[in-house]
Amino acid sequence: MSFDHPLLLVLAPLLAILAAAVAWRARSRRVRHAGAWSLEAERKARSYGRGAPIVLGLVALGGMVSLAGPRGGRGEVTAKSKALDVVFAMDVSRSMLAEDADPNRLQRAIREARRLGQDLEGDRMGLIAFAGRSYILAPLTVDVGAIVLFLDGLDPDIASQGGTSLSSVLSQARGLMSAAEEGGDRVLIVFTDGESHDTMPETLDQAKALGKAGIHLVLVGEGGTKPVRIPIRDSAGTLLEYKLDENGHPVMTSRRDDLLQEIADAAEGTVVSADLPDQAGAVRDLLDAFKRAPTASTTSSAQLPRGWIPVLIAAVLLLVHTMTRRHAALVAIAGLALIAPGARAQQPSPGARALERGQPGEAAARFLREAGSGAAGDTAWYNAGTAAMVAGNLDVARRALTEAAKSADPALRYRSLYNLGVTNLVAARRSEKDKDALLDEAAKAFRDALLLEPASERAKWNLELTQRQKPPPSGGGGGGPPPPQPGGGGGQGGQGGEQDSPSALSRREAEQILGSVDREERQTRARHAQRDRSTGTTIGKDW
Repeated sequence: MSFDHPLLLVLAPLLAILAAAVAWRARSRRVRHAGAWSLEAERKARSYGRGAPIVLGLVALGGMVSLAGPRGGRGEVTAKSKALDVVFAMDVSRSMLAEDADPNRLQRAIREARRLGQDLEGDRMGLIAFAGRSYILAPLTVDVGAIVLFLDGLDPDIASQGGTSLSSVLSQARGLMSAAEEGGDRVLIVFTDGESHDTMPETLDQAKALGKAGIHLVLVGEGGTKPVRIPIRDSAGTLLEYKLDENGHPVMTSRRDDLLQEIADAAEGTVVSADLPDQAGAVRDLLDAFKRAPTASTTSSAQLPRGWIPVLIAAVLLLVHTMTRRHAALVAIAGLALIAPGARAQQPSPGARALERGQPGEAAARFLREAGSGAAGDTAWYNAGTAAMVAGNLDVARRALTEAAKSADPALRYRSLYNLGVTNLVAARRSEKDKDALLDEAAKAFRDALLLEPASERAKWNLELTQRQKPPPSGGGGGGPPPPQPGGGGGQGGQGGEQDSPSALSRREAEQILGSVDREERQTRARHAQRDRSTGTTIGKDW
């Protein structure tokens, strides 16, 4: 057994002791706070969670051991992938040293092949170098590192025969790739400047044979189309001379696009131009359209990672501790609530959100739709009526609050009756035609509300104001101040609240109502005080 980070293994016991100490201190504070409440609470607090510090310490220990990176044992690792069979053929003839590419044709081809090999990780790749003849440097393999290593070592000196023989590399690549048993597509990628010293018919015959074998040919051109000389440099990069022919004249070289295109047409392949700044990307896009076959490679590995073992032990220990706690059932219910698709009890309704935005009219419409669907029961009727009352739509408010007043919930029925009384009171003030009927309905609603909550001062006060709004009986006398205007509470468009005044009143109307109520209250208090002084007793209202 070995560890990637032995220092963490040394620190693991210290962290475990620290976690246990923190848990013990937290438990001690909980017991102390419970004892400040009562002895019985302290006794129960002491009886729970005695093993929690030890459990949390062991969990911290397991986590630290896992982070230390334990390794051990041997095993076989199987990697599955979908792969192509790709062979790189690199032209290493002297003409590839021409510097009409950056830094020269060969180095640019090696750079693009390296990038392409890294992008094709998982595919099987091989490497062939060719000049006057071809050489297999790497058979088909999934080891990208080996391909990159051979690419870095490419040099014209590795070829024992000069010149450029395209027919030989096409023939050898066909033999190499024909041995592949997998069902994926096979692709030959040739990096060359197109100069060939073969007879063209021989090269075209090999290209046609390549196409008949089902091997896709991609020719990647390198260099420029203008003739340039071939420099010869030493290992330090110093220019020594230019390559000369047998007559002592400089050898000129250029890219032969006509030959490349003719070979590609014979093999039904593709030519990637040297003018493209990203040749590797262009070839990769071509390969994406080819079929990849599923492959599996198995390798034997020593010192396998074992960090999952302490993590698993710590997780099981923590799970068992959690499930045996007193509140494990609450944890399970919370988990079910999170995964249940309909667990939206805490989500505000559309009507509530509209009310928060200050749109009581829209809120009333949304609450009415909710009430019509039967989803929220009587609460939706109450919310709809209250929101409509705030918006000033009194007819809608009266109908909705009447439905809400039929609820079996006494608290909801009281609030509905109270807001219904206020709605009728405001409607009576606005309508001279139906004033008497509306005042009677308001008084009845306030009386019914007082039957549910006899101690409600708001309902008592508004009932008195309602009765004073009625015209005095004919033949009766009596002066005194004019009856006060209706005041008191209304409903609030939240879910189950009351409000003091409907927002549909104008500011002037609200000030008149408040002023009238204030004057009437001062006069009533003055009369009571005078009566108390005369009788020497304190008498409250007789309801």
